Amino acid sequence: MGLRAEMPLLARHEGEWEGTYLHLGRDGGVLDSHRSRITCSIVGDAAYHQVNEYTWDDGRREVHEFPGAYLGGGRCAFDTERISGEFWEVDASTIYLNWVYKAEGEDLKLFELIVLSDDGGTRSRVWQWIRSGECIRRTLIDEKRVG
Repeated sequence: MGLRAEMPLLARHEGEWEGTYLHLGRDGGVLDSHRSRITCSIVGDAAYHQVNEYTWDDGRREVHEFPGAYLGGGRCAFDTERISGEFWEVDASTIYLNWVYKAEGEDLKLFELIVLSDDGGTRSRVWQWIRSGECIRRTLIDEKRVG
């Protein structure tokens, strides 16, 4: 079996998504916010590829690519210059990820839940940034399918 068959929820995420990222500190105060355009693709039923484009009101722009390898058994991994981690499906609507930013070291770990709506048109994502066992930041992401 391949990636599409073993990770049908991930396959439902294929396409273009636009949304907003809202980064909150421990006290709930806004640290940052920006717009996003995310492209999700399954390549040859054996790999996952994601491109994240971020845009801020002040004109800043960043683009990051995240090629992922299918590990089998319903799990994928990614290892880029910037981050490394794994993800898998939890249930019919939820994907779980964990990763580290390599520049930060293993002490800072990020945990994400992605929940896809029943109609596949929207998704919500939550990141928790954990350093030394304490949540130091949360990122809230709301997205709509645009393609």
